[in-house]
Amino acid sequence: MLTTRQVDAYHALTVLAPRIAEGFRPGHFLAVAVGGPHTSMLTRRAFFIHDVKPDYGGSVEFVFAVDGPGTAWLAERRARDTLDLVGPLGRPFPLPRDPVNCVVVGDEYGSAMLFPVADALQRRGCRVDFVLGGASADRVFGAKRARRMTETPTLTTEDGSLGVRGRVTDALPGVIADVRADVVYACGPMETLRRATAVAVEFDIPIQVAVEERMACGIGLCMTCVLPVIGEDGVTRMVRACVEGPAFRGERVRFDDVGTIPFDALGAPGGGSRNVS
Repeated sequence: MLTTRQVDAYHALTVLAPRIAEGFRPGHFLAVAVGGPHTSMLTRRAFFIHDVKPDYGGSVEFVFAVDGPGTAWLAERRARDTLDLVGPLGRPFPLPRDPVNCVVVGDEYGSAMLFPVADALQRRGCRVDFVLGGASADRVFGAKRARRMTETPTLTTEDGSLGVRGRVTDALPGVIADVRADVVYACGPMETLRRATAVAVEFDIPIQVAVEERMACGIGLCMTCVLPVIGEDGVTRMVRACVEGPAFRGERVRFDDVGTIPFDALGAPGGGSRNVS
């Protein structure tokens, strides 16, 4: 490991991982073992990749909040400690072929993984506008970097301590209308993604979301991160966020049914399998 630093309410760890850096695409994530070799914490923790640099042959940075014993252990790591990690994992964001107007929506530390997306979009000649938010000013990740990348990022906080009082999804309709957005990219809690998708559908523009499902293995074996997604054939399937995602078309994710197996899903009692030839 190279560095560890605290960024407001979050922690950022940079690790030396040349092969992961080489294979990285915006939207990929890492699966990190926590607790050390003798721990009872057996499952890995998944973190979106925030940044990749050529330093020392290839370094990778990820950002997280402490919300349990696994992330608390990670927050205590220091330079020269070693980490057991696997990556890059998942399906990256699809990017537009031609220059279009893009709105990037990040809530809490979900914003971290969107900066490589914004970089890639700008390299393709796209206009990028940020809508970043959090519960309070210290939980809005990347405000300074967003100001360097665009002239007018929109910042929101639920307590009004930074930017506009409210949620990112409260500000999103106005930004879409002002910039005549063609597509939205979003990452954050599932409720934020559900609301952002509803806004995009109202404006009749596509939205790409990176879901924050808990992933125990990160490689599609354990089935802990399944969620209902409507396929191109109109059939709902329970898909693995770690393999088929984490990037999905927002309007295809059945957010209201996340955490359940819908009755009409393929293979469920409702007969989804009978509707497929």
